[in-house]
Amino acid sequence: MAADAETSDRDTAPAVIPLADESPESLYALLAERGWGDGLPIVAPTPGRVDAMLAGYDGDPDEVIGVLPPRLGEATARVLAANAVMAGCPPRSLPLLVAAVRGMCAPEFNLRGVNSTTHPVSVMVVVHGEAVRRCGFNAGTGTLGPGNRANATLGRAVRLTLMHIGGGTAKGVGDEGLGDAATQGQPSKYTFCLAENAEASPWPTYPRSLGLDAPSAVTVAGMENPHNVHDMETRNNPAPILDKAASVMATFGTNNAVVSSAEYFVVVGPEHAATLAAAGWARQDVQAYLFEKARRPAGDFRAHFTAALWRPWMRALGDDDLQPMTESPDNIRVLVAGGPGKHSLVVPSWGLTRSVTVPLA
Repeated sequence: MAADAETSDRDTAPAVIPLADESPESLYALLAERGWGDGLPIVAPTPGRVDAMLAGYDGDPDEVIGVLPPRLGEATARVLAANAVMAGCPPRSLPLLVAAVRGMCAPEFNLRGVNSTTHPVSVMVVVHGEAVRRCGFNAGTGTLGPGNRANATLGRAVRLTLMHIGGGTAKGVGDEGLGDAATQGQPSKYTFCLAENAEASPWPTYPRSLGLDAPSAVTVAGMENPHNVHDMETRNNPAPILDKAASVMATFGTNNAVVSSAEYFVVVGPEHAATLAAAGWARQDVQAYLFEKARRPAGDFRAHFTAALWRPWMRALGDDDLQPMTESPDNIRVLVAGGPGKHSLVVPSWGLTRSVTVPLA
């Protein structure tokens, strides 16, 4: 048995590393010895499995999709296929992983910062369009939870890619140099993938709201863990639902408070979305309402922060004026996902990053 290898020393490491036997224990020990993997068991990326993964990809397997900081490793489709195998992805997921990597390599995403900051930021992946059904993603109940191979493994493949190619590996006590410096990390650093529930959405799909008309797309965003928004009682009035979401947004514990260009993702559950739509509210109405309601007195902002990236007009506000948590309604990204139940999610940003949506070819 042999395993395809990705190491921090690309010039001297062998392309294939032989294993003494095919036992999971031997592979697990090899990974631990070399500092690879996410700490969970993986599928051995044998040459045959990597070739089978590449069978679902139409492009050049050795094309460099992007260079991933901070290590500046080259992400080719072949190397991405090896990481997809390790994560347990089916072959049809590889084009989505390639699209996610293209998005993360966009300058506005700021992958160097996302992959090495002390903040616990993780890369949230959202799958849109025909790929949701074709590739078996769960857009309904538990879309961010366990139990679905497509969701779990694509998110994990993104994380393994960031670790193995980009060098985003957590540093232990006394370690120096490049790597993931997150003070505590967060559970979504293992996997963080959901699918847009277009069938349950009263609004155009999220990519279409950005002017993209592709049948399928992938969004990547540097985000914190989601925070639940619970409203079981409201029937006909959008305000109480969105007031609760605004109260979650208006906290000084997130980087949104100090970076006015930071985004929020608001993942609206289908039942909440139906209430909003029944009242005639479009996506833009939700954004505008949350922009107006998610505010705190400007003096409170100043009392908590002496160094902040705020617009000049925010700095000019009086202490009693209400300052918004973000500088524009367009920074509040709204989509529908999940299943039955009166719950929605607010997902704060790391701040110094912009989400990127990549259409699938």
